Amino acid sequence: MAEVRTERELSLDFLRVTEAAAIAAARTMGQGDRKYSDQVAVEAMREVMDSVPMRGRIVIGEGERDEAPMLYIGEEVGGGFGVGEELAASCPEVDIAVDPLEGTNLCALGANNAIAVLAAAERGGLLHAPDIYMDKIVVGPSSRGVIDIDAPVKENLKNIARRLGRDIEDLTVIVLDRKRHKKIIDDVREAGARIRLISDGDLSAGISAAVAGTNIHACIGIGGAPEGVLTAAAVKCL
Repeated sequence: MAEVRTERELSLDFLRVTEAAAIAAARTMGQGDRKYSDQVAVEAMREVMDSVPMRGRIVIGEGERDEAPMLYIGEEVGGGFGVGEELAASCPEVDIAVDPLEGTNLCALGANNAIAVLAAAERGGLLHAPDIYMDKIVVGPSSRGVIDIDAPVKENLKNIARRLGRDIEDLTVIVLDRKRHKKIIDDVREAGARIRLISDGDLSAGISAAVAGTNIHACIGIGGAPEGVLTAAAVKCL
């Protein structure tokens, strides 16, 4: 009987999947066509994903079935379908969330922080988030347990500063530069913290807030729920 793919082996397989998408998109960097950049990333990711010995299911992807030709929500991916019963049994069932090119505008402009993203879990392990907006705040591990998504911005910043042993004025907060964030931006400035406004790429920004040494202490905003799940998965792995 074939051996079941281990978690470590699957991790290396998924590395190949994201690498293929990143390389494909990188070849279009600065060409000014964000849709084409996204298309080649999707195609590359899908092609390599089919070589992974798993029975995968897309739970967050490029949209609903009638909106995307591949990597749509509910699509079955991987090499564990249409094979013999014994071989299929060796291919684990996996739920997958992907964004083949997060930051399509950044890639099209040749800017930094466009990334290829994949999160995977056992069947049922990832939230199937609808394509709606959600409130988000991402912080580092030192601030775990003192953040309240419903609390005023200043209160959360005070708690972050206290956990880090510094003043609010020493904090840097990333916020996506959108009209819907005007109040958040005003609140951060009123609290005295520094702000870094970004045009796109709040997923990579969220990850940077959770990593030591980036000099980013929080990422706050209102954004897509699917990206929120991907960010949460990345932070959980850190």
